Amino acid sequence: MKLSKLIASVILTLCVIGLNAQSIIPIETKDFAMVFQTDSQNRLWNVYFGNKLTSKDEYRKIENQYYFPSSNAGISNSAYTPSGTWNLTEPALQIKHSDGNLSTELHFVDTEVEKNTNWTLTKISLVDPVYDISVVLNIKAWESLNVLEQWTEITNNEKGEIELTKYASANLYFSNTDFYLTHFQGEYLKEMQPVEEKLSQGTKVIETKLGTRAMLMGTPNFMISFGKPAEEDNGLTLLGQLAWSGNYKIEFEIDSHQNLKLIAGINPYESAYTLKAGESFKTPSLIYSVSSNGAGGASRQIQSWARKFRVLDGEGDRLALLNNWEATFFDFNEQKLSKLFKDTKELGLDLFLLDDGWFGNKYPRNNDDAGLGDWEVNAKKLPHGLGYLVQESKKNNVKFGIWIEPEMVNPESELYREHPDWVIKQPERPIKLYRNQMVLDLTNPEVQNFVFGIVDNLFTENPEIGFVKWDCNAVIYNAYSPYLQKNNIPQSHLYVDYVRGLYDVLERIREKYPKVPMMLCSGGGGRADYNFLKYFTEFWPSDDTDPIERIYLQWNYSYFFPSITTDCHVTNWGKQPMKFKTDVASMGKLGFDVDVSHLSETDLEFAKQAIENYNEFKDIVLHGEQYRLASPYENPFASIMYVDDNRSNAVMFNYLHSNRWMERMTKRPIRLKGLDVNKNYCVKEINLYPGTSSTLDETAIYSGNFLMEIGINPEINVQRNSVVLLISEVNE
Repeated sequence: MKLSKLIASVILTLCVIGLNAQSIIPIETKDFAMVFQTDSQNRLWNVYFGNKLTSKDEYRKIENQYYFPSSNAGISNSAYTPSGTWNLTEPALQIKHSDGNLSTELHFVDTEVEKNTNWTLTKISLVDPVYDISVVLNIKAWESLNVLEQWTEITNNEKGEIELTKYASANLYFSNTDFYLTHFQGEYLKEMQPVEEKLSQGTKVIETKLGTRAMLMGTPNFMISFGKPAEEDNGLTLLGQLAWSGNYKIEFEIDSHQNLKLIAGINPYESAYTLKAGESFKTPSLIYSVSSNGAGGASRQIQSWARKFRVLDGEGDRLALLNNWEATFFDFNEQKLSKLFKDTKELGLDLFLLDDGWFGNKYPRNNDDAGLGDWEVNAKKLPHGLGYLVQESKKNNVKFGIWIEPEMVNPESELYREHPDWVIKQPERPIKLYRNQMVLDLTNPEVQNFVFGIVDNLFTENPEIGFVKWDCNAVIYNAYSPYLQKNNIPQSHLYVDYVRGLYDVLERIREKYPKVPMMLCSGGGGRADYNFLKYFTEFWPSDDTDPIERIYLQWNYSYFFPSITTDCHVTNWGKQPMKFKTDVASMGKLGFDVDVSHLSETDLEFAKQAIENYNEFKDIVLHGEQYRLASPYENPFASIMYVDDNRSNAVMFNYLHSNRWMERMTKRPIRLKGLDVNKNYCVKEINLYPGTSSTLDETAIYSGNFLMEIGINPEINVQRNSVVLLISEVNE
């Protein structure tokens, strides 16, 4: 096994506890263990998932405590369930071998363990005793955070070509009792809507077949609570995500023993994948966090993991911005933009973002039905080019960012006229458009070079560009690749190789431009996963920016993503006042998408002060631990707080989102979380609207014990429908 050049790793030989002819393989984190065990025929079983035992030797005793006969259920708890032999349940792996045989059996070979200060990677090797294929189960345990990352590598050592018809990333098995699944479904402008259900015998599937913008109607995020419905602070809970930016499929099967088998991976729909002799296939990762402290504990673990180990610049800063979209839409020129640069500076923001409409000449981008793909500056709107805008922005001491949608093309474009073979479309079918556009074929290396060139040319010509918004609005209709056809590659590779091609482009961009912040956008909510977030600093949760809806959306996204990844803008959506909108948007990376000239004098004064306040506390929001205090689904109000690493400072957001029955909504105090019981704190209300004053006693000193056992009443009502509190340690 080759050592990574980037880490000081130690290869431990066979971290396996021998038991006669059997082997025990424990995968442990700080608090939990997943245990595999071989049988007398060297098949590998998943025999335990739960709290870590004090003595590893006792894992060998677990199997004898359960009785799950397999005569009527096949190999339910296989570590990686193959198809075609004596298995009767849903497989993780299906192969058509080079001789046409459809059966696969997997036997255990050995285990290797690679370890550093942050994680332990266990590699479990399996082989088919008849056919020369190998499978390696990779399980990386981030021990201190109770987070696991799991993927599979399949290698064809046969003499001929094989076809993978299913190739899951992970195959988990739980012998607990009663399983409650929460998954997140929806549609455009209604993303990330939670659905909780108790799983019963049979199979529940969440999946997508959209190709790109794959999460438009559902996400690969899920929550499993064991024994009872999910709670915020109590109960064994698993939060998971398949980190893949294309079609996914996650299956939750309750077998005849009432145990749960979970299989997650790329959706095999029209995606059979051929491997030539000697070739390997590496699946995307299933990432999951486990906690006995409910959804809150699991989410704080995965948020911390993401900031430290996965998200691009996850422990860095974020730029608060002004976007021109709702101020101008497609109708802008240099004069209008110069005014917006001044507005950006006046508000106290860091960055101006120029949105859609800056490109195209023969087919000018004056609406969304033309110009996409022609990435030259529109000479009529911007006669002096982007460089002029960058410098004008710089004169106002703000950075300049720009919108692109490089994977897509309008039929009304020079690109499509010149390269119709670069587009995904069936040759014998009528063209089907989504938002007046089609998807470029990123299986094609020429197209990959073109997409890379869009970004590379922007930075080559304008190296001071400080931000990129990368959009993706179309799904794949009429799936067909001219490139695959020309090169005799099966069309069933399209959905997989498209995503791989996109990752290759992003790898090249990040190799050359490693630090430029980039927003991942897709009409809102269409793309948000931990493979993309290797390359992007943040994502756009939804085009629905109504602040009431954003309370719910941001609540649900926060189970899986830290606030530093979530773009939250103040816009013209919603009837709520400027204060309410700004307070809601301050729970992530703050931005404004408004025409500043239309703001009232007092709204402008408030916005400027709120941005100053945000810059003071944003480090707590972006890098601190998040605690959900009062759910909007259970109360007419919502309350969320963020606490810094030292438990010395916190910020608490409170919102009245419904006043159907009474004006004074918070009759009782709200208990805080995450503070130090032995510290004393003062509580100050900030983001007060001009001309108003706080009703709270800011001279009072509270112990951490008091604030977490009794709480504090933010005194929300219809006149005070948004209250932000700063909690600070008092040193007496």
